[in-house]
Amino acid sequence: MKIIIDEFIESLKARQASPNTLASYERDIVQFDRYFSEKGKKIFDLTKEDMQEYIEHLKEVGKSNSTISRSTASLKSFYRYLVNKKLAEENIAENIEAPKVDRKEPMILTSAEIEALLEQPDLSELKGQRDKAMLEILYATGIRVTELVSLRIEDVNLNSGYIRVKKKNSERHIPLGNRSLKCLKEYIEKVRPLLIRTEEEKTLFINTNGQKMTRQGYWKILKQYKEQAKIDKDITPHTIRHSFAVHMLQNGAELKTVQELLGHTDVASTMMYTQIVNPNVKDDYFKSDM
Repeated sequence: MKIIIDEFIESLKARQASPNTLASYERDIVQFDRYFSEKGKKIFDLTKEDMQEYIEHLKEVGKSNSTISRSTASLKSFYRYLVNKKLAEENIAENIEAPKVDRKEPMILTSAEIEALLEQPDLSELKGQRDKAMLEILYATGIRVTELVSLRIEDVNLNSGYIRVKKKNSERHIPLGNRSLKCLKEYIEKVRPLLIRTEEEKTLFINTNGQKMTRQGYWKILKQYKEQAKIDKDITPHTIRHSFAVHMLQNGAELKTVQELLGHTDVASTMMYTQIVNPNVKDDYFKSDM
């Protein structure tokens, strides 16, 4: 059975599934296989009743609704693979109803809170000018903090006004607004040359030691400015991404456009923001750049 599971995981890798997804699917399927192996059953021969029994078992041992829902999704995908390979006659997980998961709404900053945050860096210092550029880019583009700190100098096109974000075998070009472009241009031309220790360093954003900024380092910076701005919300860099998406939609951007900018492969991931949008609230930051 391990060979079949390994082959299934390899097929997911070929479709560029994330490492977290691969680990979750493998864990769910191995646990499922172990449960029925102990009962003397092979997963090729299981029925829908067996599948329902397993769901009830997960409930009995105290698994959360989100865990059960994820396990169900993993097994649906796995059985779809088995059916396609003619190793199973039917997808016994196909019509199994997973328990409803209450999706927690993402934390969103108001336009006023975003502006307060953007005003915190001290522009009389090199660090402040760098931080200002990073905050402006994060909010103007909605990129992930990992993507932000992974940007290289060649990923910036100041003449055309966009950044290039690379992910595995794909990339997306994201336009910059006037404010973010101005801050980034000043950082690249006046600040970055004073921060780097060697011309060999190609990372765009550099810490005060002349090295690549890390996710953890940037989180600490954001936390500092959040406290300075007296924002009474528990925010993370991803909060800026969520706020970008909602504010874009509030200002009339098409769902498909926001999906492409965020780099979502499935529009369903973007649709969650439509439930938060207040069409009566506008953000001057985006109105000036759209």
